[in-house]
Amino acid sequence: MTTELLDAAPTTPPVERLTRHVLAPAGVYLAVRVVGLAILGVLAAVHDKSLVDVLKAWDGDWYLSIARDGYATSDFGMVDAAGHFTPNTTLAFFPGYPLVIAMLGRLTNTALPLVGVAASLIAGLFAAYGIVRLPKDRRVGLITVALFAATPMAVTLSMVYSEALFSALAAWALVGVMERRWWLAASCCAAAGLVRPSAGVLIIIVVVAVIIYGQSAKAWLAAAVCPLGLVAFLAWVADRTGSLTGWFEVQKAGWGTAFDFGANTLDFFRYVLTGDASVMETTNVLVILGALVLCVLGVLRKQPWPLIAYGIGLVVMTAGSSGVTYSKMRLLVPAFTLLIPVAVGLAKRRNTTVLTVLGACALVSGWIGAYALTGWHYAI
Repeated sequence: MTTELLDAAPTTPPVERLTRHVLAPAGVYLAVRVVGLAILGVLAAVHDKSLVDVLKAWDGDWYLSIARDGYATSDFGMVDAAGHFTPNTTLAFFPGYPLVIAMLGRLTNTALPLVGVAASLIAGLFAAYGIVRLPKDRRVGLITVALFAATPMAVTLSMVYSEALFSALAAWALVGVMERRWWLAASCCAAAGLVRPSAGVLIIIVVVAVIIYGQSAKAWLAAAVCPLGLVAFLAWVADRTGSLTGWFEVQKAGWGTAFDFGANTLDFFRYVLTGDASVMETTNVLVILGALVLCVLGVLRKQPWPLIAYGIGLVVMTAGSSGVTYSKMRLLVPAFTLLIPVAVGLAKRRNTTVLTVLGACALVSGWIGAYALTGWHYAI
């Protein structure tokens, strides 16, 4: 990452300025992620682990199994967090990301783990180009991209995980809302509903935006389209399980996940703040607290309401649910809109200050992600 990427000099030739304008989001994003992957590679070697194996760990193996075998009903050696496998266990995972892996795998005839990593890389780049358009100032947008790529568990953006794909769809859905491009918002929102349940936040934002700003039948039709992905998958799971709340039941039975209004999170806070907590446990608490502070900061700085609502919605869903507590830090990775007020503050500083801060963030993020996959023995 160079100062030119953040602030091209006005004397730069037009062609070169255009090249930097086009390539800057990708350059910033890749520069940060390369640092994270380099640190992961070092720690993986120290722990005698394959880099590919750690990049497909935990949920990655589930996504790969679905991409390869579909929603298998027979036991193939994997179990949920409760240590069980039932004919419905795989239904806990949304189909969008494994479908992308399966399609790319057939097109390229490449090993699925590598395809999964490549899919996340491509999705991360698409996310970067969407995120950079959300703030009014491009310099702020580029800094936001860097901060997004350096969030504490940004390693999942380079893994066989759905964070990168969901972030890309969410970013462009928000671009559609902010620019009143309703079909862009609706199509990305509908696709996001096939990737993660947090698409519910996007659906509410798109529908409310149409109610406030929509002046045409096209806008209202887009509002009707945006929930189709999420509704379709939940309906399909309901049919498979014989229960209207089938997906939620599978999640609760296998991973203890349910919306409990933050009771589990508060218990976890109490344990960390009063007991002998590990580095990962303490970091999770700090990240959740930091996200809450950023929610308040976004409101105080009067960020556009769709961006504030998206960030707050993800924080509420994450902090308000029970389940594997160590995953909360990962689930907050797509909450990139919370980083915009920080980027606004950084954008007022000199390039050397900006690069120093972003470099430090990249190093800390790289270590946290590498430690989570090599030194930490529990799910992320």
